[in-house]
Amino acid sequence: SWDGTRQTSYCYAILDTLTFSMLSHGKRYRSAKSRAKRLLNSFYPQEDTDHNYYTSKTYGPTDPMSKYLWVNVDQMDKEKVKIHGILSNTHRQAARVNLSFDFPFYGHFLHDLTVATGGFIYTGDVVHRMLTATQYIAPLMANFDPSVSRNSTVIYFDNGTALVVQWDHVHLQDSYNLGSFTFQATLHSDGRIVFAYKEIPIEVAQISSVNHPVKVGLSDAFVVVHRIQQIPNVRRRTIYEYHRVELTKTKITNSTAVEMMPLPTCLQFTSCSSCISSLINFNCSWCHRLRRCSSGFDRHRQDWVDNSCPDEVNIIMTNIFLTLYTSSLSLFLSLSLRLSLSLSSTDDTKIALHLKDNGAMPKESSAERKDTHPLHTGLILGILMVMLIMAATVLVTVYIYHHPTSAASLFFIERRPSRWPAMKFRRGSGHPAYAEVEPVGQEKEGFIESEQC
Repeated sequence: SWDGTRQTSYCYAILDTLTFSMLSHGKRYRSAKSRAKRLLNSFYPQEDTDHNYYTSKTYGPTDPMSKYLWVNVDQMDKEKVKIHGILSNTHRQAARVNLSFDFPFYGHFLHDLTVATGGFIYTGDVVHRMLTATQYIAPLMANFDPSVSRNSTVIYFDNGTALVVQWDHVHLQDSYNLGSFTFQATLHSDGRIVFAYKEIPIEVAQISSVNHPVKVGLSDAFVVVHRIQQIPNVRRRTIYEYHRVELTKTKITNSTAVEMMPLPTCLQFTSCSSCISSLINFNCSWCHRLRRCSSGFDRHRQDWVDNSCPDEVNIIMTNIFLTLYTSSLSLFLSLSLRLSLSLSSTDDTKIALHLKDNGAMPKESSAERKDTHPLHTGLILGILMVMLIMAATVLVTVYIYHHPTSAASLFFIERRPSRWPAMKFRRGSGHPAYAEVEPVGQEKEGFIESEQC
């Protein structure tokens, strides 16, 4: 009844005990222990906990879960298995597929997806030609061209609780001689995402990314509409990628699998009390106008801003700057007072010594002292002001860096959009262009059954 992690820890404890009790045998048992650890790591999954929205487990070729997670499409219901005729015979094409269930992705429920020939699924609502930039589910995104081989097909299967998309015997356009790739992505109704790999002829890290990006993982973004003041009735759409899951490419080999489990998000809370009292990895806030719980980083960002939901951003930012200003001002006044006292006492000592030696103080020295005193004081005060401003900037930067979902981060993302990872539709891009082969919300006619001629 234990999971793989507890089994592995238990085996490690046994190995440590055996090693401790057999130290007299020297390096032989220590090397046996290291070999046993490598064997255990190949059998049991490795969990990555650095994802904010998902946790991932990677299963090796010898792990039974790798075979279990692979969906044998040939054994599925023939009426539900579809081979897309256009995607199976074209390059850089994408087709919309309607789901029979609501699929939760980053806390949002999706009703349809866009399957691309390049080994990924596009999850965005705004369909554009640069689908590889953001909002994707990529078991293996690369420059695949199903048209170069008759055996290459793009298959999908929907049984009501899961969608399986399989890229079967696809080749790289610029490296056909490397062999064919067979892999699939399974999207479950509970939000689980499984990447399963059957044939990977070369290391993923060796696939060229000159003509097409090579990605393995997930990505999501939100679209913000900006009004252009110079041109009336014209708006600019900008898409912001707020999170990305990048899986380790070296672990993607033959007969491997990756399972990603969704973590709780603010969108799942439906009341103000549950939203504010939530104990998850996000700073959840409740918007009374929208009656929605959010951290500010989701696909409903435009509605969140238009309905003045982030008003607390200005309050928090004001408190931060007031605190910094008050502390800086108090420090500045105390240092100024100390410097003034020290400078005045120093000048008085010099004047007393001068009077003692010469008996009188010349008029020139008195005028010179009056001119140099404010000069030194102003220079020191200017240096102090620069140092205080630099310290305040560093403090704010460190706070925003360690709290990316805080109100301060949202404040700056609205006012400095060009500094964030974004893809502006009006600008050119080096990403490959994908053409959609079907209109949104309609099924393409001419689907072929799973048995090919």
